Amino acid sequence: MRISPKFLLTTAAIVTLAACSSEAPPTAADEGSADAMMDSAETAEPGTIVDVAVGNPDFSTLVTAVTAADLGATLAGEGPFTVFAPTNEAFDKVDPATLSALLTPEKKADLTALLTYHVVAGELKAADVVKAITDGGGTATLTTVQGAPLKATLEGDSVILEDAAGGKSKVILTDVDASNGVIHAIDTVVMPG
Repeated sequence: MRISPKFLLTTAAIVTLAACSSEAPPTAADEGSADAMMDSAETAEPGTIVDVAVGNPDFSTLVTAVTAADLGATLAGEGPFTVFAPTNEAFDKVDPATLSALLTPEKKADLTALLTYHVVAGELKAADVVKAITDGGGTATLTTVQGAPLKATLEGDSVILEDAAGGKSKVILTDVDASNGVIHAIDTVVMPG
C-alpha cells in the first residue's frame, strides 16, 4: 500500500497527542505492536511524529482523525512537540456516533480542538513529566496547544492525565522519539471540556 505525502502530513497532526508512564522499555518480542515501534525507533533515525504514527497500526484511528481535521501542517514543523497519542483502543471507548460525527466536515473545528488538546508545545520526556509532578507536590499542569490544561498525577508508577471534564487517561507507552518531538501513548481520549 502506498501512502501519499499529504496523508503523512495529516498523520503528523494526529499524533500531536501523547501520554506518559513509567513502564519498562518495550522489546522486539511483540513485532508490529507499539513495543516493536519503540524498538525500531531506538535503532534507526526516527522520522517525524507523523511518520511514527503512520508506521504504527495502533494509531490508525488517530491518523484518520488528523486527516479529517486537516492538521498535517501542524506537526510538519520543527517542533518540538509532545503528543499524548490515544491508541485505537482509546478511541474505541468514545461513543461511535460521537466519533463518527466528529469526523464530518461540519465538526472539523471540534475535532481540531480535541486533537490539539492532546499536544503540548516543547518536548517532555516521561522523566520530565514525573519531575514536574513531584516538584508540584503531586500534580503538574500541562498547557495544551488547544489552550486548556491537562492535570498530570501519579498513581503508583503510572502517569495519569485528568482532562477538563474530569476524565482520566493512563499513559501506557512513553518516550517514543520522533525527529520533531516525542509521543506518549494513552489509553483513553482526553476531552477539552
